Amino acid sequence: MLTGIDWNQVSVALGETLYMVSISTLFTALLGIPLGVMLTVSDRGYFWENMWVQRTLGTIVNIFRAVPFIVLVLFLFPVAEFLVGTTLGPTAATVPLIAGAAPFYARMVETALREIDRGVIEAAQAMGASRLHIIWKVLLPEAMPAIVSGLTVTCVSLISFSAMAGIVGGGGLGDAAFRYGFQSFNDGMLYICGLLLVVMVQIIQMVGDWLVRRLDKR
Repeated sequence: MLTGIDWNQVSVALGETLYMVSISTLFTALLGIPLGVMLTVSDRGYFWENMWVQRTLGTIVNIFRAVPFIVLVLFLFPVAEFLVGTTLGPTAATVPLIAGAAPFYARMVETALREIDRGVIEAAQAMGASRLHIIWKVLLPEAMPAIVSGLTVTCVSLISFSAMAGIVGGGGLGDAAFRYGFQSFNDGMLYICGLLLVVMVQIIQMVGDWLVRRLDKR
């Protein structure tokens, strides 16, 4: 069943997938956390209330979340070519990966922040804390376990997205499974690429759960 495996090709594909997922996860966090914070603090009843900003950001996030990922990949081909000079390869694939994951993660951050007791925020305001201080010293630390948990879920989703991106020229394990496994009738390549994707998901989930337990003060 696992005969005919080109281990050199598997190692290259694994490296490409790790590259895509790590870069995409990093930029998803860098974009998603500030976006989630803005969606929360600009809402009605919060200290940076601005419904025009909140609704505009919410609409943008919802549009990107509503578009199926494979359609988003095709739609962002020109953007990827403009940013990285090509529409092929793992670097180009990170553009739609980030565009698809960051809005999703932003909503998870927003949900985590909304679960914080408003009394904690009001107490910080009563003590004279500035808005940025409340965000950095109250909101984010209090919500950190949920934020990390959300990032773990998002990272797992990015592994799945990276496999789909591989089918349209993104490289990685998805591309190897499709080209060297499915299209070449090589069950060994198909199974080993699928197995590696499953192992990656398990490792990331275990690490994420461990971090959440360490961060949770309860």
